[in-house]
Amino acid sequence: MEPEHRPAPRPPKRRSQLERRFEAFLWHSRLMVLMAVIPALLGALVLFIIASLDVLSILADTWRHYLSGGADIHKTVVTDIIVAVDIYLIALVLMIFALGVYKLFVSRIEPAEGRDPHHPFNVSSLDQLKDKIARVVILAVIIEFFRAVVGISFDTPLDAIYLALSVLALALALYLMALAHKQE
Repeated sequence: MEPEHRPAPRPPKRRSQLERRFEAFLWHSRLMVLMAVIPALLGALVLFIIASLDVLSILADTWRHYLSGGADIHKTVVTDIIVAVDIYLIALVLMIFALGVYKLFVSRIEPAEGRDPHHPFNVSSLDQLKDKIARVVILAVIIEFFRAVVGISFDTPLDAIYLALSVLALALALYLMALAHKQE
């Protein structure tokens, strides 16, 4: 057998100084995404603080209610906690967005390299980033739905049927999301 003949590699094309500088500028322009990454992380921090303060406020109200006969909390506590969870989820969306955009466009994140590839902060493509964000947004919408349902009053039996159909549709959506997640 004859050794495989490969064409000799071409010598590198000579590029002008202007072309090299322009390409370096283009490469460094990817850092503009930091204008989205940093505010998204700051927004997530603000939302985590707001939700945590809301939960602490709920705890203080509960403490006052049971120890000193403060205002009745039974009508609002569930709704207030659901709102806090919703805020936490939106903060997570911002974090997933910020870390994913940074990893995809700026640089690898060394501590994330050894992590599970399915970790929400570990993305390898823009489609994967969109998918992870969409899942958290869907959960936030479901939680917002349940917040709205807590205060609902039924005027007719048809209202109860609509609520049941809505819950069924949400359960079906969650089931389909779980199926799609298993196929990955």
